[in-house]
Amino acid sequence: MKPIRERKHRLSRKAYVGQLAVSYTKCVQNRKALFTDGIIFRTFERILLQELALGDCDALVYLFMPDHAHLLLLGKSSRANSLHVVYRFSQKTGFWLSRNRPQFRWQKDFYDHILRREEDIEKHVKYILHNPVRRGLVENWKMYPYKGSTVYDLNQWE
Repeated sequence: MKPIRERKHRLSRKAYVGQLAVSYTKCVQNRKALFTDGIIFRTFERILLQELALGDCDALVYLFMPDHAHLLLLGKSSRANSLHVVYRFSQKTGFWLSRNRPQFRWQKDFYDHILRREEDIEKHVKYILHNPVRRGLVENWKMYPYKGSTVYDLNQWE
């Protein structure tokens, strides 16, 4: 009996290089609620910001729901690689979890979507920001604490 192979569902690594916007969604294994306090959020935010700088990328928005994270990343140069940023972020935060919260870990894979040039980035940012409202966690997305951007001042958004 032949072993069952997983089907590849990711594009070529080259597809993630350059000045393009990519939306990533990473889930906590078994959808456990991990992001429920500021300590974990700030730790993961710090790691994300370090990896963004190394990968020459910006975060149009990042938002950590209790059981998953949304990252909308934008390459700042032709050498930028948001996929590498997400892989390194996953590795470093996974290591942190193994040492500090061993009952939690990331799911093996994540969802990504490369935005087309004609897609409205602001619409994607707003969709992500409204996630906590749709989930019933807050009445207004501005009240949700586990979010940020390296590009926008989110407090000025409606």
